[in-house]
Amino acid sequence: MSAPTSTHEPDQAAPAGARSWVGRTPGASSRIASDPRRRRVPYLVLGVLLVVGCTAGSVIIVLQAGDREPMLALARPVTVGDVVTPQDLRQVPLSADPGTDVIPASQAQSVLGQPVAYSLPAGTLLSRSALGRPQVPPPGQGVVALAVEAGQAPPNLAPGTTVTVIVTPGTGASASTSSGVSGGPWQASVVSVAPQANDQTTVVSVQLPTASAEEVAAIPPGQLALVAVAAGGA
Repeated sequence: MSAPTSTHEPDQAAPAGARSWVGRTPGASSRIASDPRRRRVPYLVLGVLLVVGCTAGSVIIVLQAGDREPMLALARPVTVGDVVTPQDLRQVPLSADPGTDVIPASQAQSVLGQPVAYSLPAGTLLSRSALGRPQVPPPGQGVVALAVEAGQAPPNLAPGTTVTVIVTPGTGASASTSSGVSGGPWQASVVSVAPQANDQTTVVSVQLPTASAEEVAAIPPGQLALVAVAAGGA
């Protein structure tokens, strides 16, 4: 009796691709490689670092701002002897060093009604030394009055303006008496401006070092001109 012939064929080995992962069907995408949560981790770390950096920057700014205190400054020019009014003052945030002479805005009431000792331009930080009995001229300085005609000085000169005094060529009789006149230019500060009745001549009093004031006073009338410049300019 012949042995039965089995029609069952041996199992064929699964393709290599099917054996890559146990229990995963061929062609299935890798959840580990494509998991979006893993890709978002670097961005989350970056976001945390940005938040920390911004917070630290804000703390530094707040600390720096905390060191600044409003100080008093002049809102407009003042002339020596003027009495300080509320309209003359404004506040300027400033980090003042200990021992400085500037006046905090919290002490504004103690300033009102006091005279200023000097002619000062707008924007000047107010100090205790700038108040009190007029100090014109201060030690080492001199004040000289200049009669300037139309065209020899800006029409809007005001006390506290910084000017450069220069010698201009004379004409007619003035020229014959001023031969050899030279010197300057000199930098000065305007103390007062007094227009004359004829509207052709203006008397401008300027303050400058004593030696320079004597040189300017020796220049014949009509041969000086004033140029308004920025404070500290030449």
